[in-house]
Amino acid sequence: MIVAAGALGRFIEEHPTTKMLALAFLLAVGVALVADGFHFHFPRGYLYFGIAFSAAVEVLNIVAAKR
Repeated sequence: MIVAAGALGRFIEEHPTTKMLALAFLLAVGVALVADGFHFHFPRGYLYFGIAFSAAVEVLNIVAAKR
């Protein structure tokens, strides 16, 4: 963690939208955990697909911004 902290911090400073995306991921996982606490179960694939799709779009945005 200590080794990666500097590089990760620089990346987040250069791309602040990734910070918002990470916070949205944490919120989504938190909502899923609270839903599980109320015995409302839904397939985790929906959550994982949303996270993967959002991350892919963010990668495409970063690549497009560099061009």
